[in-house]
Amino acid sequence: MKRHTTITRYGRSLGAVLALLCATVFATQGLAADKKPVQVGTVTMEQFQVAFIGSANAGTGKLHYKGKTYPFRISGLGIGGIGISVIDAHGEVYDMKKLADFPGVYGQARAGIVLGTVGKGGMVLENTHGVYLRIATKRKGVALSLGADGIVIQMDN
Repeated sequence: MKRHTTITRYGRSLGAVLALLCATVFATQGLAADKKPVQVGTVTMEQFQVAFIGSANAGTGKLHYKGKTYPFRISGLGIGGIGISVIDAHGEVYDMKKLADFPGVYGQARAGIVLGTVGKGGMVLENTHGVYLRIATKRKGVALSLGADGIVIQMDN
């Protein structure tokens, strides 16, 4: 019974992530044209990603906001790609009005190839509270990536 509940919960989460992802990909395309975002903090993250048609990732990070550091956890599901990689990322946080706006589901589109320690890239993520993350990434591993992900950020207590 517990396994069925877990599968159902992940199925619902994946549906919500994919719906948000579609909206986010189109919304982030017009970010620069619509308004000037306001940077309010920075983030550092480390993620481990495994992909074979579908993808899963998990990791940790730190939000630096108003002179304090807040640890958080990352998890997510996606579609597209094959391989295994570790992602080190850092970037800026924009348009966050309060700390409670940071956690949530973020959407991203991705494309690239990683062989050894060569992979570098960037992405823009947005959550349902209108918080944007502009991230620079370095990947290590072997992976071919083309698809979309939903990333869930949860604050550590």
